[in-house]
Amino acid sequence: MDTRRLIYLHGLESDSNSGKARLFREWFPGMLTPDFKGSFEERMTQLEPILTPQQTWTIIGSSFGGLMGTVYTCSHPARVRKLILLAPALLRNSFGSFLDLEPVSVPTLLIHGTLDTVVPLEPVREAAQKIFPNLTLHIVEDDHRLHKTVLEMDWKTLLE
Repeated sequence: MDTRRLIYLHGLESDSNSGKARLFREWFPGMLTPDFKGSFEERMTQLEPILTPQQTWTIIGSSFGGLMGTVYTCSHPARVRKLILLAPALLRNSFGSFLDLEPVSVPTLLIHGTLDTVVPLEPVREAAQKIFPNLTLHIVEDDHRLHKTVLEMDWKTLLE
């Protein structure tokens, strides 16, 4: 696995020093975990030059980072090998225009907790199923941050 083609996109109020970002860097040295600041549009502008078109990427997006990863994947499906969404914030206004697009066949894994009080599961599941026909759902008994689940997942297999 080429860890230079792995990127973790953190949530709105998080950064590259969050627990998940640190774990991913520890487990997969070379994985990118950049910091993003500002509005959704500013963050997408920051993301674009990082994901060079010469490579195909595996994107892991958490919460607002899941929204970023989803929008990037819908805009550039040929550049994304796999998308993993961790309790993605797919309810934001920025995502609404993508609900009417043609389905994107990028293999996508949605991991969402039943105890999530930040991003409700059902509307996210419905939105993801409209966009990603190659979607695998992994519904877990965990909260929005997925603390327990992140530690229990077989990330090496998921990222292959």
